[in-house]
Amino acid sequence: MGELEVLLGVVATVVLLGVLAVRVSVRVGLPSLLLYLGIGVLLGESVLGIEFSDAPLTESIGLAALVLILVEGGLTTRWDSVRPSLGIGLALSTVAVLVSISVVGVALHLLLDMEWRTAFLWGAVLSSTDAAAVFSVLRGVGVSRRLSGALELESGMNDAPVVLAVVLLASGDPITWLTPLRVVYELGAGAAIGALLGLGGAWALRRAALPSTGLYPLAAIAVCVLAYSGGQLAHASGLLATYVCALVLGNSDLPHRGGVRSFAEGTGWLAQIGLFVLLGLYASPGRLVDAIVPALIAGAVLLLVARPLSVIAAATPFRMSWREQAFLSWSGLRGAVPIVLALIALIEGAPSAPALVDVVFVLVVVLTLLQGTTLPLAARLLRVTQLGRRDVEVDAAPLDELGADLIQVRVPVGSRLRGVYLRELRLPRGATVSLVVRDEEAFTPDGETRLRERDQLLVVATAGARRATEDRIRAVDAAGRLARWRRGG
Repeated sequence: MGELEVLLGVVATVVLLGVLAVRVSVRVGLPSLLLYLGIGVLLGESVLGIEFSDAPLTESIGLAALVLILVEGGLTTRWDSVRPSLGIGLALSTVAVLVSISVVGVALHLLLDMEWRTAFLWGAVLSSTDAAAVFSVLRGVGVSRRLSGALELESGMNDAPVVLAVVLLASGDPITWLTPLRVVYELGAGAAIGALLGLGGAWALRRAALPSTGLYPLAAIAVCVLAYSGGQLAHASGLLATYVCALVLGNSDLPHRGGVRSFAEGTGWLAQIGLFVLLGLYASPGRLVDAIVPALIAGAVLLLVARPLSVIAAATPFRMSWREQAFLSWSGLRGAVPIVLALIALIEGAPSAPALVDVVFVLVVVLTLLQGTTLPLAARLLRVTQLGRRDVEVDAAPLDELGADLIQVRVPVGSRLRGVYLRELRLPRGATVSLVVRDEEAFTPDGETRLRERDQLLVVATAGARRATEDRIRAVDAAGRLARWRRGG
């Protein structure tokens, strides 16, 4: 029993330190992911003496954590916000990946005299942007919806083709004319499985009438994890199935959708903390010295040549300005994903994989320090920010016996709901604002009540009017009192 008590105490302490690291990182401007890595290194063999070198276990836990991070990203991404960026997001997660692998591979072959397949393997491992890094850093920068949507879609979708490339290059299997068909099948089937399970899960959750509100988030996350399992068992991309499933679920009419998203955010943070602490524990600082020079060479090629060229290739057809392309180039954040990919190469038996793991670890630290700390400044210098603007928060809970829904609305700072009279909302038939909470005081409003920033509204709507009510509130939030009757204003 003593070992269990110590283990639980260590885990609880690490989680608490990870939570506190978020607050510290905000104050000092240092990405919290690096603090998690530091906690792992502190616990490891070089400091406190915990020895951990199990690569297969680290890879398995890393993939499990990545699944939960993708679930959080999909469930908390609003489709209306990222839909205009779908084309550029798909291009960044496919075309840009191919360009990045090619450029880094050729450069490492020429500069470090690597064998071609090994060079391209390194390029594949380094080509994937990191969902955890993007979701934790980017959403605090305040860039335009087009840019944030493109980067979120890229980080959520590019893991799938990159994992396929790493497995293919690391395994040593011959590349034939059937290889592209295999890639197309795995990506297409993964997306289809995710979409079907997302739609089916949303349909089931709306009709389940579960006895506790806390069961809805658990069920939603379980559906997304099932999508990963189903994709892998079908020899398709489980990661893409996970993200698509979560994206569909997060944008469906789920009961207690706000609670589902909040729980997913907490689960995502827990996965990030655990993953980065584990990777820090796995790292051996004594070996990292020899990896510094190749890491700096690979990082310079990636940051100054491969990423800009890949963004140009992906973004040019969509007529993005040079400022937007420059920001996309600088915000290709790396995190735990390249380290997990390097571990996959190690498990597959690639001859250069042990050195690759150390190089990637050093490179992630360097690039996160360089890009993560300067990203807000880059956004301001390139003038791609939208200061003081946040989307309105809309949550709904079912009132099953009444055949109605209770909708909670929070008016954010900068919202165009500010100054709008309730009669000007023109909510659909079957919906009414029943309560307003302002400055911690609640009152019953009338048509002449004028909304203010930070107001909270309780709207009661019939089940049939709920979706139209939410769409109308979001439309006025985006376009003001004269917003037309269409989704998103």
